[in-house]
Amino acid sequence: MANLLACGLAASGRVVVLDTSPRLSSPWPAWTAGQNAGGLAALPADQPLSRARVQQAAAQRPGIADASWQVLTDGREWHSAPLALPQDPAAWHQLAAIGGWQTVIADTTHPVAHDVLAARCEDRAGQTRGWCDLPFAVPVLCAAATASGVQALQQAVMAMHAEGLPLQRAVAVLVASTDGRPPAVVRAGATMLTARTAAVVNLPHDPSIRAHGLREPARLRPRTRQAAAALAAAVLASAHAAWGQPLPEAARPRPLSVSVPAL
Repeated sequence: MANLLACGLAASGRVVVLDTSPRLSSPWPAWTAGQNAGGLAALPADQPLSRARVQQAAAQRPGIADASWQVLTDGREWHSAPLALPQDPAAWHQLAAIGGWQTVIADTTHPVAHDVLAARCEDRAGQTRGWCDLPFAVPVLCAAATASGVQALQQAVMAMHAEGLPLQRAVAVLVASTDGRPPAVVRAGATMLTARTAAVVNLPHDPSIRAHGLREPARLRPRTRQAAAALAAAVLASAHAAWGQPLPEAARPRPLSVSVPAL
């Protein structure tokens, strides 16, 4: 979903995707293979970083139209030692601020409902709150357009609502696994989500994604491209509704007060 959102937003300004997943469970290294970008491994935390250095570490990705975008991932060989990626969203925010991109998409993998509930039980701030509290953050929640997928998404939405997280800015995406009309339970779930979130976007089934992944956006069906544009428009509309249009300049992050594992 981060790939499609980046494709949709690329025409609006400089875009980067932050791959927060461990390398061996992430699709991004395969999608950026063969480039000379140093990736996250080229950005040690014990050395000062310049905008040029961070930009050079980011790999290039083609957009749906002419606009391209970038991704920061760990593109080394699979047998390389894993990087100790930071868990604090503020560390990723600092890295993106150094790079100077206008739009930053964090591709996160943590289970939202579990994270919110665990943080509440342990009396701490969870990752979900950390990401939502970043400047101009618009949460994008994704689920399969199935009964179980919608149920999981509804649980995440209820958990976020109970903790006062900004659902009014969130965009929900329902991803179809087959062609045809969504099941009644999915349509009912979408109605509930529409009342709780800023927007609900339906991503249609696309056989080219199943066969080829998102390595080549040019293979996408026209309706998939339209859905990517609709998702980007929904995210921008949510941001503009919350903070105005044009968006004000984001404040530069201050240094973290706690140590962060090296990138």
